Amino acid sequence: MNKKRIAVLPGDGIGPEVTTIAVDVLKEACSHYGFEIESVEYLFGGCSYDKHGEPVTDETLEACKSSDAVLLGAVGGRKWDNLDKEKRPESGLLKLRKYLGVYANFRPIKIYKALLNASSLKPEIIEGTDILIVRELTGGIYFGEPRKTTQTDHGAIAIDTMEYSENEIFRIAEKAFLAAEQRSNRICSVDKSNILDCSRLWRQTVTKMSEEWKSVELSHMLVDNCAMQLVRNPKQFDVILTGNLFGDILSDEAAMLTGSIGMLPSASIGDGIGLYEPVHGSAPDIAGQDKANPLAAIASAAMLCRHSLKLEKAAQSIENAIEKVLDAGYRTSDIYTGAKDEVLSGTTETGKLILENLNKIETRVHSYKTKAAT
Repeated sequence: MNKKRIAVLPGDGIGPEVTTIAVDVLKEACSHYGFEIESVEYLFGGCSYDKHGEPVTDETLEACKSSDAVLLGAVGGRKWDNLDKEKRPESGLLKLRKYLGVYANFRPIKIYKALLNASSLKPEIIEGTDILIVRELTGGIYFGEPRKTTQTDHGAIAIDTMEYSENEIFRIAEKAFLAAEQRSNRICSVDKSNILDCSRLWRQTVTKMSEEWKSVELSHMLVDNCAMQLVRNPKQFDVILTGNLFGDILSDEAAMLTGSIGMLPSASIGDGIGLYEPVHGSAPDIAGQDKANPLAAIASAAMLCRHSLKLEKAAQSIENAIEKVLDAGYRTSDIYTGAKDEVLSGTTETGKLILENLNKIETRVHSYKTKAAT
């Protein structure tokens, strides 16, 4: 059996609850395709600060880099909000992304038919929406220098710097073009080129690159217009390519098309180890209450199978199990509307249902293969 080592960073708040379930699903799905998953947990985020005085230790960083992939839960919470910025859990996340070199963040926005009424938008607006947001992850205003707050005679002044090099734009755009070739051959590159020099370089670089990708249709859109178009007509988009700050905001907005940010997985990849995490935060207000939606974490495990383990069938089986559970009417509180065909389900029960449906799917597949062989 092929053995793979996964570094698991449960993190804070609801992170440990949803990550435990995602790991169970990952192991089960992979076992059907000859892969044994060895998962090793490490402290990360606020809980790491509480024990080590740092949101991520050098030992944890090295352990992640020596693994086959990293599965992350969530970080942060009010408990650590007043720490110095380099000690905050979020700083640990930025450091991990930089250390692993995961410069491309994939956030799929998929609308499940069973959840059409869970969105705040009309079903006819969102039905059929299938978007992949490709966000640059290790550059832009989150990493630019200088970044500081200084005191002056006229009060405090804070400075953050948005900075992009041509090479940073090239490598994230290449990921988007490759992804578009596997989808509908359409990219919408989002920027603020009417105002920002960074965005003008972004648009120029992506436009120049498109000359080498004749099969992919490229369009450009200003970020404020894109924010409006996502709620006006989301079906017009296939692949959205954008920078770090814009991608952070637009993907959270797009998450609500699905009914809840608790439904949105992500994959952060570069040229080495992949990092997989649900987009939702640590939600400390519901931690430990069996209310968290584990589906984004589970879907992140499916993306881990697809991108890091190259197990497309395992990824599809996990995604099919999610769809089966939703079709059966089970809902965690964030996507529960009170409709008569819905059943309110907790975190643990939802995880068990996914595993049950996963095994049913695999049993049918293996049964079909056995019949075909005879």
